[in-house]
Amino acid sequence: MRILTRGDVLELLTLRDCIVAVEDAFRLHAEGRTLGPGVLAVPAEGGGFHVKAAGLVGERSYFAAKTNANFPDNARRYGLPTIQGTVVLADARTGELLAVMDSGSVTALRTGAATAVAAKFLARPDARSATIVGCGVQGEIQLGAIAAVLPLQRAWVLDTDHARAEGLAARAQANLGIRVEAGKDLRSALRGSDVCVTCTPSRRPFVSRDDVAAGTFIAAVGADHRGKQELEPTLVASSTLVVDVLEQCAEIGELQHVLAARLMTREQVHAELADVVTGRRPGRTQDDEITIFDSSGTALQDVAAAVVVYEHARATGRGTDVTLDA
Repeated sequence: MRILTRGDVLELLTLRDCIVAVEDAFRLHAEGRTLGPGVLAVPAEGGGFHVKAAGLVGERSYFAAKTNANFPDNARRYGLPTIQGTVVLADARTGELLAVMDSGSVTALRTGAATAVAAKFLARPDARSATIVGCGVQGEIQLGAIAAVLPLQRAWVLDTDHARAEGLAARAQANLGIRVEAGKDLRSALRGSDVCVTCTPSRRPFVSRDDVAAGTFIAAVGADHRGKQELEPTLVASSTLVVDVLEQCAEIGELQHVLAARLMTREQVHAELADVVTGRRPGRTQDDEITIFDSSGTALQDVAAAVVVYEHARATGRGTDVTLDA
């Protein structure tokens, strides 16, 4: 079994490779060639834990289980990352343990990758401007992911900590070669944007229907637990809604609040992302359509990313081999 640190993961897994792997995983899911996915959430004071598991069935089949701790105040209170944990990767045919790797880096990259995949099908192809709300690690990756699949020329980044937004704006402008501004007026930024990504720990909505221009693509990333919410239910219900996994979003995504308000039913959700990727359901069909991707975070993304890390580690010799039964 190979141990792979955060540094190993970041060296072995590029964002572009992760986008390809995540899109392939959703395609396999639509074809019935996956195991699961499943999720277990356990709340704790100041945060919580979740276990997500899934498998991919192919020429070589893999299973991954991720255990993550998510404590939003860690950086401020303890100088620790918000997300910490591990991904365990196994051979899905024999059960052989193959690798244990840092999950924070895997989670960050695969979440951005899922947004990029959704943007390919749900954003206008000529989308040139974006607003990112939440300027932590995930916000930076989300902006890079959007820029990887759309011809972005300008972006606004906003955070309750404006200094953090300014830091992200400076780094992103240098790294991506586009104009990036640390904004303070969310409504103004949204009205000038073709794309919006929300990636915050919010438990009450801050984006409403009146804030969003016609034709906008929204990726709602922050709602990945019961009670978390970034979008007003009326906005979600009046838009074309695509979810990563329907039952999971109904429990922990933005969809939970729309269902609770009885503004729509599960049957009225436009599609799962897997069905859009494979063409079973259309993505965007009109230029003025508001499209939303409810990204609750599925283990399909975790196993896809973990397989890339593991296979690259085998090819390069990166990581440390250990034997548990020694």
